[in-house]
Amino acid sequence: MTQYTRLSRRGLLTGGAAMAVLAGCGNPVGNFNGERLDGRVDATRDFLRQNHRELDSLFQNAQGILYMPLVSEAGFFVGGAYGQGALRINDATVDYYSATRASIGLQIGAQQYAHVLFFMTPQALADFRAGEGWAASADLRYATPHEGGAAGVQTTTMFSPVIAVVFGQAGLIAGASLAGVRYQRIIP
Repeated sequence: MTQYTRLSRRGLLTGGAAMAVLAGCGNPVGNFNGERLDGRVDATRDFLRQNHRELDSLFQNAQGILYMPLVSEAGFFVGGAYGQGALRINDATVDYYSATRASIGLQIGAQQYAHVLFFMTPQALADFRAGEGWAASADLRYATPHEGGAAGVQTTTMFSPVIAVVFGQAGLIAGASLAGVRYQRIIP
């Protein structure tokens, strides 16, 4: 057996193990339940409104808000992430979405986090809804919790078409970036 074959097999095994860990993280992979998901979205919204008053202007001015209450991510050189959420316009659910990401590289660990995307312009919201699969890019603006959880919203961030808030991180992978996350509508 060559070195390449052993490494390929090891990579497949570790990738499979990472996906098994991901499936067992309490995230409803493959199990769509609209009522349960709406309950998680309500809890996420309420948490942000009660604990991060500095986001009030985002809530007031957003054309639509995508809530992803729980994203599970795991990796051992090969990794992946998965979560489900809901898009709300005027605080009413209009669509359900999944968020997925696959990655390869130096990574070991697992984490869970929540994130919310604020669509600040009608065009940004329309582009998101019209696409068959919208991918978060590196130019996404972040308002992230800092030092104990106060999310920062700078003036330059306020003029961005899409603003991401990542919070509630727990696990062993440091940091959370949404670059490369692909969002797709879930048809119940």
